[in-house]
Amino acid sequence: MSVLRDMVNYVLNLGAPVFVPIIMLIIGLVARLKTSKAVKAALTLGVAFSGMTLVVNYMMDSISPAAKSMSKLFHLSLNAIDAGWTGVAAITWSYKSAFLFFPLLLLINFVMLTFNWTKTLNVDMWNVWNKIFTYVVVYYVTGNAIFGFLVASIQIVFELKGGDMWQRHIEDLTGIPGVTVPHLIALFAVLLMPLNKLLDFIPVMNRPADANALQKKIGIFGDNTVMGAIIGALLGLGAGYSVSGSAKLAIEAAAAMTLFPMISKLFMEALSPIADAMNTMMKKKFKGREIFIGLDWPILAGRNELWVTVIILVPIELVMAMLLPGNTVLPFAGIINLSFVVAALLLTGANLWRMITLGIITTPIFLYGATYFAPIITKLAKTTGAVKVQAGQQLSWSTFEAPDFRLFFAQAFNGKWWAMIMVIAWILGFVWLYIDQNKIPVPSKRYVTNLGEIAVDESKTDDAKKQNLKSYSNAKIADIEGLDFSNVSKSKSSKKITISDLDGVDFSNVKR
Repeated sequence: MSVLRDMVNYVLNLGAPVFVPIIMLIIGLVARLKTSKAVKAALTLGVAFSGMTLVVNYMMDSISPAAKSMSKLFHLSLNAIDAGWTGVAAITWSYKSAFLFFPLLLLINFVMLTFNWTKTLNVDMWNVWNKIFTYVVVYYVTGNAIFGFLVASIQIVFELKGGDMWQRHIEDLTGIPGVTVPHLIALFAVLLMPLNKLLDFIPVMNRPADANALQKKIGIFGDNTVMGAIIGALLGLGAGYSVSGSAKLAIEAAAAMTLFPMISKLFMEALSPIADAMNTMMKKKFKGREIFIGLDWPILAGRNELWVTVIILVPIELVMAMLLPGNTVLPFAGIINLSFVVAALLLTGANLWRMITLGIITTPIFLYGATYFAPIITKLAKTTGAVKVQAGQQLSWSTFEAPDFRLFFAQAFNGKWWAMIMVIAWILGFVWLYIDQNKIPVPSKRYVTNLGEIAVDESKTDDAKKQNLKSYSNAKIADIEGLDFSNVSKSKSSKKITISDLDGVDFSNVKR
């Protein structure tokens, strides 16, 4: 056991930018990708993870001081310290049974792949910590370690099925083929689903509202860089910064908003050849079966709708922390609410109006969740000795990840009848979400314009656009010689056709 624990700790100490590329290199070689291409893809993936981590930390380091300053202006003083996800993750990794969850994840994933119960191969080993944390929550609530392992196993199953469900939406949002996000963070969509369905009845919520659509409507003010600068400046002024301080925050936010899409292209460059090789191998061995590679959520971080939403929610979280009766948590380290926004991005198809609306409605769930779980997180910190907690204080996480799942399942196994009902409701909600997301159009084809046309997502890279158009680019006038147009009818709305109109048109489906 000690040898296994030492091996796991050694791998973890390498960090995700190192061990994930190593895993992907192995997968690429197993899939018979050329060695030089596999090595280059793995190194590019490491660069992408490192770059995204740098920019995310840069963004959070810029926003967090403003949030702290804003909390002073609001005279907030609450006794639960917000450690954020990084603090809770560090404490969780120190738990004595942490190393057991690697083989648990691999075993469940292997069994589900073998029996074709999932298409997702989860290589996101870093986020094993949130399975460990679920175990700790259930164990502390029920006093039963077996129940802890059981609920953690249930979580793994739902994450893998979630990976299957989200894959085509993630590919549409990022342009990266064959990858998905089997992360608990995305399963908050189960709670968001009925709220999002209610928004269907509001006309403005059914119009294109991603960053590109906004830029078309409001011009330069919808540009990523300009939008980041405006939001940063407003946040700085709201936090009581001087004009120079607000200007500095504006430039920092603009820089992050500009760099996110640039770095996200590296994920595509790294993962596309590996995904293609994996799918080719699976088609040969399993008669056309697909395998999706499960990665951490930062592959979605290039979508600026995500960052616009979380920044706008910062002052809203602080106001609610002050006004909500019974709340004990002051948002600080976890004030960038990633626990909400990833699920909202996927569920709404990057619709900013829906994301912001859902964020405002559900922020109290996170604050009350953080208040409820503060004693458990504090106990975990004291048990592991990873963090010292002063007398009279508690430790928590203001944007607590999956508070619904962990509360319902922990208390259901604790014998609470209301929690058992909520577990059944949650599972039914997941089934509803799963069916809906497998039927609903992908984000780029989901919302209609004022003319009733499908909105086109122009966030794809130039390479992706060229790939989509390559079947048309070689069409020539000579190609129509001898073609049968007898079944072609003239519509009422048709116009006169000139030779230039035929240039680039694909006639591959017309019979000769």
